[in-house]
Amino acid sequence: MKLIVFYSLVILSLPNVSCQSTQPNSNNIAMNNKDSFEIQKTDEEWKAQLSDFEYEVLRNKGTERPYSSEYETLWDEGIYVCKGCGTELFESKTKFDASCGWPSFYQSIDKKAIKEILDTSHGMVRTEVVCAKCGGHLGHVFNDGYNQPTGLRYCINGISLGFKKKEK
Repeated sequence: MKLIVFYSLVILSLPNVSCQSTQPNSNNIAMNNKDSFEIQKTDEEWKAQLSDFEYEVLRNKGTERPYSSEYETLWDEGIYVCKGCGTELFESKTKFDASCGWPSFYQSIDKKAIKEILDTSHGMVRTEVVCAKCGGHLGHVFNDGYNQPTGLRYCINGISLGFKKKEK
């Protein structure tokens, strides 16, 4: 009985592995330097522009609850942009259903639109993804494939995004 309780506690204490990786995806990972972004605003300016929760995720590296984003199930054609500065980040044609609870993409519009940063928080080694223009936290990128063309999964907080629907 004690062994069953022990294993149950171990399993319950494991983090959700659907959005974590054991190693970074790229050899070109930068350290976070807030001064290296084109858009520089004070905390007060960001707080005036963003809702409290948008600020928590974009500026403090928070995370929204899985399956809570309107963009998790949005399949319209268009462009996903940074909520902080409007930079175009992902095309809808690169979005796929990874069933991890967050909008997932297999590539960004332009490799220069995002920046990858080594993230060793929460006892994991991951690759954080931020907007290259304003430094807003978007989520993480994983190399778990999901049979996508690049073998990557950009697991992005929907609260960090805006959406520009393609006009017909």
